[in-house]
Amino acid sequence: MALIDRFLTRAIQRGELTVTFPGGRTATYGTPDPAMKPVSIRFSDGRALRQLLADPSLGSAEAFMDGRLLIEHGDIRDFLAIATANNRWEEGRGTLDASAFRRHFDNVRFRIDRVNMARRSKRNVAHHYDLSDKLYDLFLDADRQYSCAYYTDRSNTLEQAQDDKKAHIAAKLAIEPGMRVLDIGCGWGGMALYLHAKTGAEVLGVTLSEEQLKVARRRAEEAGVSAKVKFELIDYRDVTGQFDRIVSVGMFEHVGPAHYRVFMRKCRELLTPTGVMLLHTIGRAGGPGVTDAFTAKYIFPGGYIPALSEIVRANEGLRMFVTDVEVLRRHYGYTLAEWYDRVTAAKDAIVAMYDERFYRMWTYYLAGSQVSFDHGGLVNYQLQFARDRDALPLTRDYIGEREQALRAL
Repeated sequence: MALIDRFLTRAIQRGELTVTFPGGRTATYGTPDPAMKPVSIRFSDGRALRQLLADPSLGSAEAFMDGRLLIEHGDIRDFLAIATANNRWEEGRGTLDASAFRRHFDNVRFRIDRVNMARRSKRNVAHHYDLSDKLYDLFLDADRQYSCAYYTDRSNTLEQAQDDKKAHIAAKLAIEPGMRVLDIGCGWGGMALYLHAKTGAEVLGVTLSEEQLKVARRRAEEAGVSAKVKFELIDYRDVTGQFDRIVSVGMFEHVGPAHYRVFMRKCRELLTPTGVMLLHTIGRAGGPGVTDAFTAKYIFPGGYIPALSEIVRANEGLRMFVTDVEVLRRHYGYTLAEWYDRVTAAKDAIVAMYDERFYRMWTYYLAGSQVSFDHGGLVNYQLQFARDRDALPLTRDYIGEREQALRAL
């Protein structure tokens, strides 16, 4: 009890956290902050406390999922917000949540897990993306954009922000009539269908998710464009042919550092001599790290969020220009806040579809992701690459011009 008391006294300075321990003792940590909701939690047994001390990330997640960490005032997002707001990335206070042994263990596990061979890649993708379509329909926009939206105005709806994201990416690609486009990690087909509808380009989308493939193909058939927008169940490493443009949105997080150079080399090989690629990925604001144990175990096995240095290093020596880098700092936090609100509103449907534990896991995942963008070291990167120095206009002005034109269509 003394250990957890010292831990929370050090960790919680801003915001007010009230804790009820096994046996009934109650203690309050921190100070009231008008920007943060006060939170009250209860530990139902000593095991939850021991797990929290041993590994705060995984321990708190599993205790919450199992109903042994109870949120009595506020919700899981409010609790995680207090925890992370007291250790904001840019303030550089360092970590309070892992022993030297735990950090060493995580690094060893990460080095093993990140060797993401092709046979494991499909299994890892299926773990997350082959969940019921009905689940994703409950919290994503109608186009099922499962990646960072783009808020030109914070008051915009999620639907508008996702549409603006597609326009922002399409503008950077500078697609001309008659071009062939490859969409690596095409999801449910929304980006590929958008690019064809707005530019007339022929698009090939590739995925490792059988469920996403079914939906994407059905959408293309229903739109009457299956001859121009095609989808295949294939690993990017096995794609052949030449493409004028390549786009990859929210897929690079599943490649694994050991294969970054393979990915970049393959993309260069697939691009025409004047080809352009846009890579949209979650990224670390700092240097390389490791995937937290909760995410690796329950959400994205084999997944890893790259540092900007790791992406750029993978391209070195391949003779492909990095022509543009944009850092979206707040946009994914706003996106995740919308997803979280929709999930909590659909609690009954999700519990009926799976069970209470799955619902708690999913809310922990979305809430934890949101606060990692709000207070932690996560951002979203958009990197543009070109094989030829003259493949794109001289300045960035064309991006805004094309973006406005696409929104007007």
